[in-house]
Amino acid sequence: MLNNFPLWPVQASTLAHRVDALYIFLLVIGGLMALLVCTLLIVFAARFRYRPGVRAEQIEGSTALEITWSVIPFVVFMAIFVWGSAVYFSERTPPADSTEVYVVAKQWMWKVEHAEGQREINELHVPVGRDVKLIMTSQDVIHSFYIPAFRIKQDVLPGRYTVEWFRATKPGVYHLFCAEYCGTQHSGMVGDIVVQDPAHYEAWINGSPSGPLSATGEKIFAELGCSTCHRSDAQGRGPDLQGVYGTPVQLEDGRIVTADENYVRECILDPGSKRVKGFAPIMPTFQGLVSEEQVNALVAYLKSISTSKPAEGARTSARTATPEAPGKAQPNGSQVQ
Repeated sequence: MLNNFPLWPVQASTLAHRVDALYIFLLVIGGLMALLVCTLLIVFAARFRYRPGVRAEQIEGSTALEITWSVIPFVVFMAIFVWGSAVYFSERTPPADSTEVYVVAKQWMWKVEHAEGQREINELHVPVGRDVKLIMTSQDVIHSFYIPAFRIKQDVLPGRYTVEWFRATKPGVYHLFCAEYCGTQHSGMVGDIVVQDPAHYEAWINGSPSGPLSATGEKIFAELGCSTCHRSDAQGRGPDLQGVYGTPVQLEDGRIVTADENYVRECILDPGSKRVKGFAPIMPTFQGLVSEEQVNALVAYLKSISTSKPAEGARTSARTATPEAPGKAQPNGSQVQ
């Protein structure tokens, strides 16, 4: 029924019906409360209106009434809180085996690159029935990746990654909008989400001429000279990056952080901000020297060499030496560039 209502977008993801149910509940509760308040206002205005010669009487409070109108709203608000929290955390926690897609926002377009190497502009092909994780960043200002049919929206920020995920349930073409005013041509920053059945999607994704994104990252890693410092032997002047992604690492200031996408990105562009314990601050910054797409490729490469569990010795060293971003070797070489 909702799909035939012209003001209600189609429900095309597993999250859509949960968001709609919560939203409808809020509308119903808000409407009932507004009706109750207006009804009581009219009743009280009529019943206790001014009458000539009738003196007003002092009305004492009612403990039972006060408890009732305190407890019932509290229960309703807590129900909203618990329900909303469940939807929120589900929406913000991508399944571990999600298909990863990198998105770079730019005035005024969406640049998309799949792990398999396929690239798109203002279009995103995804398979029906598969979890898709979007790893997004902005090349300039704040944008917002919004797919009404999936009921998902996430700000895309310059200088860091943000993540959102979905599982499409219906093949078709759905609108993509930027929901954050980003400049004079903001209204033109639109695109399409193309949801295909698995067979058609596999045929489309396997047509990539450039090869996997991780292979591109490996090539960039070598071209920048990162492998001369980030080695697994005693000659390595930077942390060994094999198996380091997703593990806890210790910084020079004593903090323990997880080597996630944002950490790797920061190590590439600002290696001094989170220097790995035991390594000198000799890694230069690659800020302005590598593009957002190249950073994405480097992140994908580090993920690809971390899929298998490292040996216990390597895991221990990873906790004391982080993947500071891949980079060119320096005379005293050290961290990740």
